[in-house]
Amino acid sequence: MGPDIRGVRGVLIDVGGVLVREYLPAVAAAWGRRLDIPAAAFMTALYEGDDSGVLIGRVSENAWWETVRGRLGVAPGVITELRRDLVAKETWDEDLVACLRDLRKRGVPTAVVSNTWPGLRERMSAGGLLDVADHLVLSCEAGCAKPDRRIYEISRRLLAVEPANALFVDDTAVNVVAARALGMAGHVHTGTAETLARIGEFTGRGT
Repeated sequence: MGPDIRGVRGVLIDVGGVLVREYLPAVAAAWGRRLDIPAAAFMTALYEGDDSGVLIGRVSENAWWETVRGRLGVAPGVITELRRDLVAKETWDEDLVACLRDLRKRGVPTAVVSNTWPGLRERMSAGGLLDVADHLVLSCEAGCAKPDRRIYEISRRLLAVEPANALFVDDTAVNVVAARALGMAGHVHTGTAETLARIGEFTGRGT
């Protein structure tokens, strides 16, 4: 028989827009001005179609950037600069990171669940952030992306908790709705204080 998981509660949490503060609108505006295109067109060049490509590991990140370069019509050096700028602008929320590390110390199972390109694991390693959660579930490695039910089920099985005892945190409402449809508790992230309070409430520790 396996362990009794009925009373165990766990937390699953997103990266972009949650653990990493939202920065893409500002980057898109700045690069849009530089390239003389609307910010929306810049975002489309970066991300349109990647849900069937780099986001789920079917295309390498370098190959995807070649696609982006073709869409933007820029030299390779510009893409190199853009990639560096995106990494430089990535800022982790220290309070949420501290919260997750505290959960691990308390024995609360945790998982980072992110729709992301392959470079995230390497950046987390370089930043000393691989210890932020028990498990790191990345769409580019899992072969599926939120709101696909499979990535939630993979994550929850890793935590070994029942659906009702799993709290899923994301800044995108449709992803939270998908988690709730699977029986999980859900929280739409709108700010650090509110998310810390919800995690504290769910795991039995107030903030």
